[in-house]
Amino acid sequence: MFEFKLPDLGEGVHEGQVVSVMVKEGETVAEFQPVLEIETDKAAVEIPSPKAGTIRKLFVEPGQVVNVGDVMFTIEEAGGSTAPETKPAAQSATPPAAQPTVSPAPSSTPAAESAPQPAAVAPSSATVERTGPVPAAPVVRKLARELGVDIRQVPATGPGGRVLREDVERFARGGGAPPPPAEAPAATQTASVPTAALPDFSQYGPIRREQPSQIRKTIARQMTRAWLSVPRVTHSDTADVTELENYRKRFNASLADGQPRITMTAIVMKAVAGALRKYPMLNCTYDAEGSEVIYKDYVNLGIAVDTPRGLVVPVIRNVEHKGLTQLATELADLAERTRAAKFDIAELRGATFTITNVGALGGEFVTPMVNTPEVGILAMGRARWQPKVVEDMQIVPRRLMPLSLSFDHRIVDGADGARFTSTIIGALENPLELLSLV
Repeated sequence: MFEFKLPDLGEGVHEGQVVSVMVKEGETVAEFQPVLEIETDKAAVEIPSPKAGTIRKLFVEPGQVVNVGDVMFTIEEAGGSTAPETKPAAQSATPPAAQPTVSPAPSSTPAAESAPQPAAVAPSSATVERTGPVPAAPVVRKLARELGVDIRQVPATGPGGRVLREDVERFARGGGAPPPPAEAPAATQTASVPTAALPDFSQYGPIRREQPSQIRKTIARQMTRAWLSVPRVTHSDTADVTELENYRKRFNASLADGQPRITMTAIVMKAVAGALRKYPMLNCTYDAEGSEVIYKDYVNLGIAVDTPRGLVVPVIRNVEHKGLTQLATELADLAERTRAAKFDIAELRGATFTITNVGALGGEFVTPMVNTPEVGILAMGRARWQPKVVEDMQIVPRRLMPLSLSFDHRIVDGADGARFTSTIIGALENPLELLSLV
């Protein structure tokens, strides 16, 4: 009899909430067949069966909160013997409210970046050789093919022996087994905030209590952490995108059916990538524990996507090396898969800077929260027609788009933030400058 315990589902994930149980006791399952769906801090993920056999005992039910290491179910392999019954996973003290039909709900902020990897070493005994199917997402298999990696030899660190993007990238660099996880530095720990006792609200009228979802708990922790650890400053300015919008519309009108349309967000992504290379202090992380600045020689942009389950921030990698058409294609695909909950958890990690478009909802100037350990986030406001005084002192209608840059004042000065924003505005107002940043 094999006991399946909730595995480590990702960096910093200690518990999850059971969304659905896909099998019944006595049911026969195949290897890698989805058995449970667990909502964690970062996503709602399917847990596959590590073996083929018969489900003998289920210890969890929908709505239950479970911890890493808790026994989820027992499975009897073909020809296996029966073992004593296992102690079930502990029930949550307060049953959470009924959850709606679920699609993955990743964290509204990119996961904290991993500690720097050690120098690459030649593959060692940590290399594995599998003979059966390898559990991995399609995007991970595609990456392995692009890097010329035999995915069957890659040591897996994901749940249920699942191969993750990081595993493939580490193996491609010549690394073997992953390094032991480093403890988060004291500076990144969420400080304890004393709270006053709440009054009895029921004395004023009817009330109801509900347990928030795992994603909402994560948002609360991350926002508290960002507020306490990042001295944030927001710089705002306005870009005149009249000509750019005209060019964009004419270009899209010339495309054949099925070709990806260039969006303003894709153009801003390219402008931001160029500006980040010019101002690397906005593409870094401040290590307060080690009193060091970690500069990233790559540009991975987190793009905030509004979904039915909340704000999700998937990542588009190596933006500095991609053209507008490719960015528009990837952006449309990633946004669609994010809203449909068809993405890999690895696609939420590794951002160096974040872009959010509040203008799609009608907002203008905002003060976005910095997604620590990043040091900057740019919010696009709603572009709309407004009167503007031009050089010949004439008042003319122009399409103006507000921009709000929040940054970590420990590492970015106000002058740097203003220059960074001005560089982006210059690229948006003069497409030739945009080309110079590519």
